[in-house]
Amino acid sequence: MTTQRNLYGLDRGQLELLFQEMGLQAFRGRQIMKWVYHQGIVDFAAMTDLPLKARQWLEEHCCLELPKIHERFLSKDGTVKWLLHVAEGDLVEMVLIPDKGRNTLCVSSQVGCILDCSFCSTGKQGFNGNLTSAEIVGQMAIANAYLAEKSETVTNVVLMGMGEPLLYFDAVLPATNVMMDDHAFGLSKRRVTVSTAGVVPGIKKLQEHTDVSLAISLHAPSDELRNELVPINKKYPIAELMETCRDYVEHLGPARKLVIEYTLMRGVNDQANHAKALAKLLQSLRCKVNLIPFNPFPGSGYERPRDEDIYAFQTTLMQAGFITMVRTTRGDDINAACGQLVGMVEDRTRRQSRYRERLAQQIPAVEVI
Repeated sequence: MTTQRNLYGLDRGQLELLFQEMGLQAFRGRQIMKWVYHQGIVDFAAMTDLPLKARQWLEEHCCLELPKIHERFLSKDGTVKWLLHVAEGDLVEMVLIPDKGRNTLCVSSQVGCILDCSFCSTGKQGFNGNLTSAEIVGQMAIANAYLAEKSETVTNVVLMGMGEPLLYFDAVLPATNVMMDDHAFGLSKRRVTVSTAGVVPGIKKLQEHTDVSLAISLHAPSDELRNELVPINKKYPIAELMETCRDYVEHLGPARKLVIEYTLMRGVNDQANHAKALAKLLQSLRCKVNLIPFNPFPGSGYERPRDEDIYAFQTTLMQAGFITMVRTTRGDDINAACGQLVGMVEDRTRRQSRYRERLAQQIPAVEVI
């Protein structure tokens, strides 16, 4: 592993500070961003408008390294999934979803996930640490390189892959800054979304530093049910979460909304009473709702809802005045759909082994003849 500082992990302010510490002007940081993100130059020696002294120092102390691609999978619907090396023994996944000129990249922020939501396969892999900001930004650089063959780029980013983004704020903030910076990827703040399961202190801190878009993985309209599905709710219950969300959407301004993510599971949270309770809960929050039919994985214990229940749920919310979309399942043939990402995690928590033990107990033994 290199001990050099990976510049993919630094936003404009951090790069400017780096050059000031070298005794050079801050604008050199903006110059290097243009070389890397606009021209695709990663050889410091080729950055000819930087002073020779700076180029030599950068070559000795810094690098521009992307995560190594372990494998790439292509779905029949055009979805692409990458398995990436991020640390010794660990692999994480990222997913690109193309849709009529819109290219949405689902980015991972952790190796596994510590939250263990009951319906998400990522949490069953356990947890082995956070990704660096360079590893987060690197995912976007890899996807853009792939799309360049079609003369396209990533148009939308959601930090909705493996992990809970707001549990490692110091990596996620600079990464999203790079995504939105005109000297880098130049995405609109409306097109970069941080998705959280409800880490209230992280949302408050996000509000202090940025106006990136925010999605809340809610999945239940009551504390009793959400405690079962999303265990972090026991620490930050719905009332506290909703108050924090109202503050954040006011921070965004009157033209913008939060996104509420709600995974529908048959007989668990997909009935008429759940829809009515959700509409009542959200009535004072400026938001739109994404309904996500559950994507099965082995041993989950949950089932995809019936189509009639999905659309009845949607109708109830729309009649209550909410923009409500049903997310089309994409990439499920390569296990790239929402909730299916697993990677390969050197688990610190023993959750992975416990899950496998439970799964083995559910599978009948095969008689060998």
